[in-house]
Amino acid sequence: MQKNETKTQSEQKRLELTNDYVFKRIFAKPENNQELKEFVEAILDIKIKKIEVKNSEITKNYAGEKLGVLDIRATIDDNTILDIEMQVSNIYTFVNRNIGYGARLIAEDTRVSESYQGLKKFISINILAENLLKRNTYHSIVHLKFDKNNPKKYVNMGYKEEQEDLTDIVEFHYIELKKFIKSKPGMNSKLEQWLWLLTGEDEKIKMASEENKTIEKVVEDLDEMSADENARIEAYKRKLEIIDYNMTMAQAEERGEKKKQQEIAKKMKDEGMATETIVKITGLTKEDIETL
Repeated sequence: MQKNETKTQSEQKRLELTNDYVFKRIFAKPENNQELKEFVEAILDIKIKKIEVKNSEITKNYAGEKLGVLDIRATIDDNTILDIEMQVSNIYTFVNRNIGYGARLIAEDTRVSESYQGLKKFISINILAENLLKRNTYHSIVHLKFDKNNPKKYVNMGYKEEQEDLTDIVEFHYIELKKFIKSKPGMNSKLEQWLWLLTGEDEKIKMASEENKTIEKVVEDLDEMSADENARIEAYKRKLEIIDYNMTMAQAEERGEKKKQQEIAKKMKDEGMATETIVKITGLTKEDIETL
């Protein structure tokens, strides 16, 4: 093969694991079951005997009418439902969608078991390319917890330690990669090594590979995928779909915000407020207000 017929691996830009198409292609394939297991173990800080992916396929119509979810659904040790999502699309509606999607997966499993007694634990792992939560941590774990007791409703039942969680069968994890990088982490823990792999920084990926042989195997698979022109095209198409979706959502949000301001401005105008005052309060232009 002539030198200029194709790019060498060093010249070929490595695909990014923050692309959800690439992420699923790498971690959902059966040959990488061990890699997925160790990745999940690092996030959940548990030992896993068996992990089984339930939706390894990537169909051609994954985008659907709206931007589809390229998640990885799996079971852990046959008693836990796991859903992993690389989230790079609009984050403003993500939490509501995330909860709704999780509820659907739980409901589907309940229908299969036909018994609430056999309800499996559900864990949702969400890896976010953008910051989402107003929290000073890059790894937030959410359970169904009770609010603090209202003193006016106090009843002395003799409990020295009160129940904190309603149940332990629902668990959400949010990992924000920008916060991870800002924390200036090392390369000591398994979780740090795996998250450096996801950041796409070549030097950090190299260091993580040297520290962790399983990560080295993932990088080899990623490089092989990066050299596949068809895979690169699919990854790029997915990236364009996400950009288009994000722009559509941002525009819809902007239109919604403007409509809200217009409604406020009209009420102020009907009450006889000066146009200049309405402009200052709503941020609308004088022309916008005059047409109301």
